[in-house]
Amino acid sequence: MNNLKRTFLALIAVCLTVGYIWYGNRTVSPPGATWDDARAEAASGGYRLITTDDLWRQYEAEADGLLLVDTRQEWEYRSGHIKGAINFPMEPTWLSRWRKKGELGTLLGPDRNRLIVFY
Repeated sequence: MNNLKRTFLALIAVCLTVGYIWYGNRTVSPPGATWDDARAEAASGGYRLITTDDLWRQYEAEADGLLLVDTRQEWEYRSGHIKGAINFPMEPTWLSRWRKKGELGTLLGPDRNRLIVFY
């Protein structure tokens, strides 16, 4: 009977350990940004939003006048991007945008009059 109790307690300990490890290491994806979030951020940041059709027309007219910043992860950028875009990987969270604010300012430089597109 004593061995049965030890075995049962050991089984419970193993199950709790496996459950804790599984729960602690599971993938949690951040909530996606909505269009309203993008509009609010644009308004507070002092920039305007354009449609993909407007972007395409401007890209066809003068691709050199655009600074395209691809904020996807490096592996996503390598899998395909708009010609001329530069990669600036950034997680889609407010904390990541806040942390990279200084780096982004350095990347953009003082000439911020040109059209800059993030995607």
